[in-house]
Amino acid sequence: MVTQSAPIVSLQAPKDVSISDIETELGKIWQSYGVSSENGLPMASRAATFTLVVYEPEATQQLLAVLGFYKGPVDGISGPRTNAAIAAAQKAYNLPVTGKSSPELVERLRVEYAQKRNGAGNSDGNGSSVPQYDPDAAGAGFADAIASTNPCRVIALCPIVGEDEGVTAQVSAYCPIQKQSRSTLICCEYITLKGTEEALERIAGMIPALTISDLPKFLWWKTTPDPENELFKRLSAISSSVIFDSSGFLTPETDLLQVYGLTESGMAIADLNWRRLASWQELTAETFDPPERRAHIMEIDRITLDYEKGNPAQALMYLGWIASRLQWTPVSYVHEGGEYDIKRVKLVGADGREIEAELAAIPVVDTGEISGDLINLRLYSSNTAANCCTVLCSETGGCMRMEAGGVAQTCETRQVTALFDQKAEFLLSQQLQRMGREVLYEESMAVATQVLKLANG
Repeated sequence: MVTQSAPIVSLQAPKDVSISDIETELGKIWQSYGVSSENGLPMASRAATFTLVVYEPEATQQLLAVLGFYKGPVDGISGPRTNAAIAAAQKAYNLPVTGKSSPELVERLRVEYAQKRNGAGNSDGNGSSVPQYDPDAAGAGFADAIASTNPCRVIALCPIVGEDEGVTAQVSAYCPIQKQSRSTLICCEYITLKGTEEALERIAGMIPALTISDLPKFLWWKTTPDPENELFKRLSAISSSVIFDSSGFLTPETDLLQVYGLTESGMAIADLNWRRLASWQELTAETFDPPERRAHIMEIDRITLDYEKGNPAQALMYLGWIASRLQWTPVSYVHEGGEYDIKRVKLVGADGREIEAELAAIPVVDTGEISGDLINLRLYSSNTAANCCTVLCSETGGCMRMEAGGVAQTCETRQVTALFDQKAEFLLSQQLQRMGREVLYEESMAVATQVLKLANG
């Protein structure tokens, strides 16, 4: 489903500048549009709301582009072109063809790039000559989604593969046209910094000076958390909130532990993947609203969670959420494996009752845009007299496995309607309107982390 964003006017296409001239060049843009201009545009002014710093290390897209598999913009946003390029590379290198990035693919692409970077030209996996990669000059590709609802200053840090040749800078400006006010435009301004990881780390001390002082600062770290990364340390230290998307974690269990460690250190964390669970959480609560069911909610001692094979983050967070609400404590973990990669978790309630949870990774032919989406779940009880059996199913997945499992109770069955738009850019635009710590998320992650620690022995 396509998100309807406000029309965007470009005041300044990406313009190359020196790092020391960034503020000067941005100032010239707003001086030019401080009064009604000859081209018919209304007056425009820079937004003084907050600063969004984006770390955009899309290694997969960059390497695919370098090696000739990918021809689109390197914007970190997965789509049909990126998935097709990944599938082509996987086929060329005799890897399982999934259309999804993996550590094995990224490592193979890095090896291929290292072997070819000193040559006169690159070649694809079949040895055919392809043109050299020209980094995307448009910077981060999420401008429309952010600017349409959150005019602000965006600083995009884009690590690139290749030789360390320092950092290049660009400035640009975009303005959403709001129906209620066509006389004045409140605009986003963009600063894009590109260079190798080493080069960006060298200029990390300058980045705080580019943020808007005395206003909130958000950091969208578009990769897995790395508390030891020097750039991450510097940027997170100045940020009001650090934003991740666990659906893109390549090693979810390890990375979720890292994220929770950051919350324990006092950092305010937001996970866009947590937002995708909202419909499941709301419908779960709704099914227990009737008084005749509310009294039986504490009888739940069995839970089955099915998710798309690939990333268990959503299933773990949902289990953490329901367990934290019902005061369950994880006490054991068994990884059975098999076709559905079954994981069994035993928990204990505040009254000493044992609760059994099953997490199943379901192989699906047509995976969605988000890795590891919940497919369906069942909450029920070993007490056949309890009125608590609940089955929730996604619109696309259906309830066949849950219904085939069978229980001795009559189940309340509901279909979950997914969020209007689950894309990271849309969820980010909503997240930027929230401030402070997210207590419910942190409490849920505390339980999910206990499960992961049991899994690690």
